Amino acid sequence: MSTPLATGSIWTFDAIGTSWAIETAHPLSSVARDAVSTLVERFDREWSRFRDDSLVSSLAEGRAASIPAPRDADAMFSLYRELDAATSGAVNPLVGDALARLGYDARLTLAPLGAPQPAPSWSEVLTWDADHVRVAAPTTIDVGALGKGRLVDLVLDAVTTHADGDAVVDASGDLAVRGAPVRVGLEHPYDPTRAIGVVTVADQALCASAINRRAWGDGLHHVLDARTGVPVQAYAATWALAETAMRADALATALFFDGGPALAASWNSQWVRMRTDGRVEWSRGFSGEIFS
Repeated sequence: MSTPLATGSIWTFDAIGTSWAIETAHPLSSVARDAVSTLVERFDREWSRFRDDSLVSSLAEGRAASIPAPRDADAMFSLYRELDAATSGAVNPLVGDALARLGYDARLTLAPLGAPQPAPSWSEVLTWDADHVRVAAPTTIDVGALGKGRLVDLVLDAVTTHADGDAVVDASGDLAVRGAPVRVGLEHPYDPTRAIGVVTVADQALCASAINRRAWGDGLHHVLDARTGVPVQAYAATWALAETAMRADALATALFFDGGPALAASWNSQWVRMRTDGRVEWSRGFSGEIFS
């Protein structure tokens, strides 16, 4: 939940399985909207494991062992290396098959196929360079740990290329602000009518993750420990501030694990996280307010 700009125009739409709101000082032109739509479609066609015609689906289904490298591949996979190291392997871009085994598959059957299974060691299976992404065996790439944040950054760049003034891009929990500060409530993961705190976001990004957003059964949700394939149980929600939405999104994922706070400190980023028992933790020097 965010405080709108004092004056402005809001464009809302659905894409990549979530709701978007783009707020600008003046209404976006049709050229600007077309640029955003083209960008979102391109990203989805390359990275969505929910589309049969995507590049990553061709790797998952064994139709190809190599694909042309999407322009975002190096930025995202390089950041995954940092996440992998910080969380001792808990965050892994090959977690897609483990998610599908628990029911969060391309058809959204939401019916587990059996016991959880770990994701493969991605350093042994996945390689990439400037031209290609390759896998040693059919496997499902899932960039959910930071992909939406990456797309938020790209959309914000596209918007500000075509429009002057303040801008906010909000993709249902992943938010980036350019210009005037925006006051944002930290939504309680168990009660969307409440906030556990508030923070002001100015020329940076705030990303959130919560186990209730994509949950479909007793203890089943989308945040998995790649080492075991089991959904995390210690934390219910995380929030992270960073210079880019991709970094904030990545950090919001890392904060479900022990290495998250240390990674945030190395990036000089602020964060908040709530345990499943309701206790709240936050970074030293957090600039927002946490309600008692």
